[in-house]
Amino acid sequence: MKNSLHKAAALAATLAIALVFCSAARAQSYPDKTIKIISPSPPGGGTDTATRLVTAKVTELAQWNFVVDTRPGAGGNIGLAAGATASADGYTLVMGETSNLTVNQYLYKSVPVDPEKQLAPVALVGTGPLVLVVGAAKPWRNLADVVAASKQNGLTYASSGSGTVGHLVSESFKKQSGAQLIHVPYKGAGPAMADMLGGQVDVYFSSLTAALPLIQSGKLKALAVTSAARVEALPNVPTLIEAGYPGLDYYVFYGVVAPARTPAAVVSALNREINRALATPDLKKGLADRGVFTQAGSPEAFGEFLKKERSKWQKIVHESGATVD
Repeated sequence: MKNSLHKAAALAATLAIALVFCSAARAQSYPDKTIKIISPSPPGGGTDTATRLVTAKVTELAQWNFVVDTRPGAGGNIGLAAGATASADGYTLVMGETSNLTVNQYLYKSVPVDPEKQLAPVALVGTGPLVLVVGAAKPWRNLADVVAASKQNGLTYASSGSGTVGHLVSESFKKQSGAQLIHVPYKGAGPAMADMLGGQVDVYFSSLTAALPLIQSGKLKALAVTSAARVEALPNVPTLIEAGYPGLDYYVFYGVVAPARTPAAVVSALNREINRALATPDLKKGLADRGVFTQAGSPEAFGEFLKKERSKWQKIVHESGATVD
């Protein structure tokens, strides 16, 4: 009996060692084919832009090949679920963001993916504020003008989807300011921005990524940013706090995640190359020019960041009373 137990223990130890060596061998040869990265939002938005900038720089530095798979819908839940259920081999990743990684699980009555259990943090790419924009032809010069006009005639506000960060921030602003704003949700930042430019909606809390080029070209006016401090690219635009709305300090973030159970060595290799890309001056500038400020770090640090964000957004969603079917 003892002999059998010793043999079983020895076999288990041998198998464990073999698995470690196999995992290490896979990591050393990784990647040996194209890596698919899912962008769970439409083209033209912040997630899509961040995905393409980061993967282009990793390709340049590491000679790794990427293909961007655009899968928008359901506030990012569709693309996130596709990533979570893919093979955990490092060849399918997702560029997640605030809504689908930290908000949706508290907002939607039913979600197809549990980001805490089904996805592994790989690398935080960066964070950026939202910016309240209006069409260049609109007469409003500041937030006070917008609030006054809304109380007189009622205004519409765009969002890139029900339950997105822009939607929740807009509702928080309505609550504090008393502004009379009617929600017009779109299927992504691209369609929302198109209608902003066309004058179909009045105001929009957009990601700085999507709005900054249009602000700089004079097609949109920026009235406030949601960060705690002013943004270097828009030095004359006040924060919501400066405009008289304390506590309205919000930002969006972008980060790469992989299916849970992806080998730790593969996650480490991905994190290393993404951080190497983020450290380059041209990628830093390329992202900053689009309102994303890099925050490189370990997978573990990104995991801790996500825990704090989930705690924050759980409270915001609960206080807002918002739900999405």
